[in-house]
Amino acid sequence: MKIRECISLILSGRLHTGTMDRNGRVVELRISSDAAYLRLLRSTIDQVCSLAGFSKMDSSKIVLAVDEACSNVIRHAYGNKSGLPIIITCHILPTKLEITMVDQGEAADVPSIKPRQLNDIRPGGLGVHIIRTVMDEVHYENLAVAGNRLVMAKYLPKEIKP
Repeated sequence: MKIRECISLILSGRLHTGTMDRNGRVVELRISSDAAYLRLLRSTIDQVCSLAGFSKMDSSKIVLAVDEACSNVIRHAYGNKSGLPIIITCHILPTKLEITMVDQGEAADVPSIKPRQLNDIRPGGLGVHIIRTVMDEVHYENLAVAGNRLVMAKYLPKEIKP
């Protein structure tokens, strides 16, 4: 199945997604901890952002932030092991797009999740900075048994709020 077909199925609600709840529209994507699936993630998030009314520029920024977060899950929570679950849930609420990412990996040391200094010139390590700069709300938490939850939110453009 091609990515466009998967996205079409996801957005049409035929893959346990695209449902409505009392708080807004919901799209859920379950992927394996394999970098090859980041392409599907980016495409899905871009479509969700479009549905939520974000500009192409804002959508691109949100896609980058979510891609960085998922890359961090693969690298840090799962130690680059493939085949492990990552669940991404997007809620289009009346005032914001809320994206939740859940993994079953190594518990993060939440207080130590900080962006590095920008004057520390070296490759990589800017994911947390990008996430916190792009998104309006960012909350990390450890789950009771195993894993982590990251909740990110971006307020909807003012012209489309009810």
